[in-house]
Formats: sequence, C-alpha cells, structure tokens
Amino acid sequence: MKIYLAPLEGITGHIYRTALKECFDGFDKYFIPFISPNQKGHFSTREKKDVLPENNRGVLAVPQILTNQAEDFIETAKKLAEYGYEEVNLNLGCPSRTVVTKGRGAGFLEEPDRLDRFLDEIFKKREWKISVKTRIGMSEPEEFEDLLKIYNRYPLEELIVHPRLQKDLYKNTPNLDVFAMAAEESRNPLCYNGDICNAEDMKRLRERFPKLDCVMVGRGVLADPALGRVLKGGWQAEKAELRKFHDLLYRAYCEEMSGDRTVLYKMKELWFYFSGLFTNGKKYYKKIKKCERCVIYESIVNELFMKEEVIHG
Repeated sequence: MKIYLAPLEGITGHIYRTALKECFDGFDKYFIPFISPNQKGHFSTREKKDVLPENNRGVLAVPQILTNQAEDFIETAKKLAEYGYEEVNLNLGCPSRTVVTKGRGAGFLEEPDRLDRFLDEIFKKREWKISVKTRIGMSEPEEFEDLLKIYNRYPLEELIVHPRLQKDLYKNTPNLDVFAMAAEESRNPLCYNGDICNAEDMKRLRERFPKLDCVMVGRGVLADPALGRVLKGGWQAEKAELRKFHDLLYRAYCEEMSGDRTVLYKMKELWFYFSGLFTNGKKYYKKIKKCERCVIYESIVNELFMKEEVIHG
C-alpha cells in the first residue's frame, strides 16, 4: 500500500515535511501545498522555499498547482521541471470559498467543458507526469459521472479522489459509493483521500476496496504524525519521538520567522491537533492558546512532556 501526504495549505510546508520525514517517515510521496500562478509569473517567497531542492532532500515531493488557466499551468510546470520535478499535481479539490469563486480548485468542476479543454491543452504540451486531485463535484454526487469521463480521456499519472462535494467542505462523510464507481470505471491509477485517521479506518476502507493500493492522508497526520508508519504496520508514536518532532518544528520556525507572535501562531495551529495525543492535552492546549511569548510557551511544553503520557487510540 502506497501512502501519500496530502498538501495542506499553511501547514505541511517544507519545515513540516522535513521534520515528519526525519522522525516518522512512512510516506511514499509528499505533496507540496499549492502554487497559485500570479500575473508576474514568479513564485512567492513561500512557494519558492517550498519547492527548492535543498528543502526537499530525501523525499519524493510533488508540487501542486492551483489554476484554471492552461498557459499558467504549463509555465509553472516548466519552472518546476527546472528544479528537477518530474511530476506536478493539479488542484481540483480545494473547497475554500475564496478559491471556488474564482473558478479554481473545486470551483473548476462547475465548468466541465472548460475543464476538458484545459486538460487537452496541458496534455498536448506535457513534458512531465500530471496527476489530479479532485472532489466529486460541486453540489450533487451525480456530477462525478461526467467528470470521470473527462479524466478518462487523459493519461493521468494518478487520479486522487476525495469523495466529498465542494459544498461539504470537510463535513459529512466521504461518499464511498461514488468512489466505488471510480474504482470500477477509472482508466487511470486511483488513489483514495478522505478521513483516514487510524488503522481501523484503513482496515474498513481495504475491506470495501481490496484492490486499492494507494491512500492519501491529511488531517489525520496532523493529529498523529506517526500515521503513515502505522498504516504500513509500524509502531505508534512514542513520547521521545513526539518531543523530537516538536522541537525540530519549533526551532525551524524560530529560525525562519520573526517575532514571537508569528512563531506561536504556527505552534498553536500544531497543538490544535497535536494536543489529543496526550493525557490532559486539552488543559495544556488552553494554556498554549493564551501564550504571547515564546519563553512562556517553552515552559508549558516542557511541563507537558515531563508530566503527561501519550495516548494510543
């Protein structure tokens, strides 16, 4: 079973991916949060740091592109090829309203004919492997039947399906009946994405889809950074590993970012998910949320790791 790390904007950047690889690994591919081509044709500072080869040593990284303009996709893919990337991923899954209203991400699914022309154009110019990460539609699951026919016209490296609608955001449950149709009719290699948070979730998925050989995980990794390893039959996270992971992230954020407030914003985001791994984690998370200075934050975290134990679900 191949396990992929999902691209989570603002979270799974190069610092997070590097620490995750060093402490836990378990992933066959690490997808880089989306690059959004701009009018000047340049990468933003964040995007450039994320794709630099020296920031992705030892990982098979795949950059994701968010656009509905074929020329922008092609030009961005060319730049990424200069960095040594052999595969790029098209984002057709982001459900964010700010993205969707511009007809990008899951919003592009509302215009299947235009999407078809877009794919035709980028595959004519293709010099790289192209994979697609998609939702099953905007508002009705029946939309996916026509979308899948479009995807089947092109030699995708992989079709990664998150079987939710755009309107679902991250609520409701993934529509496994629609994914079953994809498993039956997709002409491209298929990868499942959505709500795989532990070994039991994986077991249920594999019982329903015994031929499935590829799964992408996202939010589940934020709550348990050892998830990739666990899903491959490895051991659960140990406290010493979690301490090392935390410290790698914290030090790297301190080096890259300026000001306590900016660093603590990143760490509070981490602990929103991370706190569930520890006894009394919620109590400590409340303290962390109130922190305004790094020195106080460090004291709280030291106390947590000294006094609390890891919870294994």
